[in-house]
Amino acid sequence: MRHFGHISPAVRARLFHQEPCDFGADSAVRTLAAALGATLYSPATRPRLADDVLKQAARGVVSMVLCLEDSIDDAEVADAEANIVRQLVDLDARGVEVPLLFVRVRAPEQIPDLVGRLGQAGRLLSGFVLPKFTEERGVPFLEALATAEADSGRRLFAMPVLESPELLHLETRTEALTGIARTVDKYRDRVLALRLGVTDFCSAYGLRRSPDMTAYDVRIVTSVIADVVNVLGRSDGTGFTITGPVWEYFRSQERMFKPQLRRSPFLEGRAEELRTALIEHDLDGLLREIELDRANGLLGKTCIHPSHVLPVHALSVVSHEEFSDAQDILRPERGGGGVLRSAYTNKMNEVKPHRAWAERTLLRAEVFGVAKEDVGFVELLAAGLTD
Repeated sequence: MRHFGHISPAVRARLFHQEPCDFGADSAVRTLAAALGATLYSPATRPRLADDVLKQAARGVVSMVLCLEDSIDDAEVADAEANIVRQLVDLDARGVEVPLLFVRVRAPEQIPDLVGRLGQAGRLLSGFVLPKFTEERGVPFLEALATAEADSGRRLFAMPVLESPELLHLETRTEALTGIARTVDKYRDRVLALRLGVTDFCSAYGLRRSPDMTAYDVRIVTSVIADVVNVLGRSDGTGFTITGPVWEYFRSQERMFKPQLRRSPFLEGRAEELRTALIEHDLDGLLREIELDRANGLLGKTCIHPSHVLPVHALSVVSHEEFSDAQDILRPERGGGGVLRSAYTNKMNEVKPHRAWAERTLLRAEVFGVAKEDVGFVELLAAGLTD
């Protein structure tokens, strides 16, 4: 699979200076972690779950979570487990390519149980999402994952969700983060990415952000994100990919992307001419949050509605200017450091301080591609919607 693989090769050739690479469940961890993109969550109770997975894959979704936790009622868990098994067996029998699939479980024992019940269809699973992760609660989940991996003979990844009150509360945050760091480092080969549960953080204080506000406007949430990145997102080889929080608001895609010209102040400067008008007011908050996610060291995003997927992916494509800067910084002859003017003659590139940024940018370029010089967010979004 590949990002923007749902649009035609001819359209991709018009959009991309460097097209997104192919990847799959067996790709390197570094590649998969960067390629998660907009991870779409779906309740595991959906009666046509197999069809839903294929429908979303055809629209450009490359990673999905089938949820057995907060999205379903406590009384529905047993039926939801049976539905996952039934639907994945159905998908396996069809012999079709599926996105990276994960199951969000409630308890450690669900992991080996589901893998065992799936049998051969377990090959479709890339791993499990582990809720309310702390050192104390996380170790049993990771041990269960290791057991399931050994029993099945297949690689399985963990995506811990950082959402517990211990992380939010100031008096316990440092200890909680230190414990989480010890745990995920011990199981580093199995941890694909860390996910942020901002809705749970807000609920601890009875908060809910409006569609005009990003997670970064809620100061208590911003402080947690900053500390998580500080401890777990370092670029010195000890860090992990940390994904952006969920955006809760949506409209139908038909209303969200109206074909009428509208200039959004947020997009000024990103595209000289908005030749297709696709943006309504409700999208602006999501766009701001995606940009703030990346500015704060996060990559990818938890999504609960299909209409969020294309904006996340379109804003994840590396611009031609970013690509040019990153390549210049990482040229072998620049190994000794120094300062150089960018090829776009609008900024200073300082080789040593900007090296980690450049490496991260080229990894994003590998999985999301590099836009042509005159292609921006609107063109990428329009192509994904209409091709």
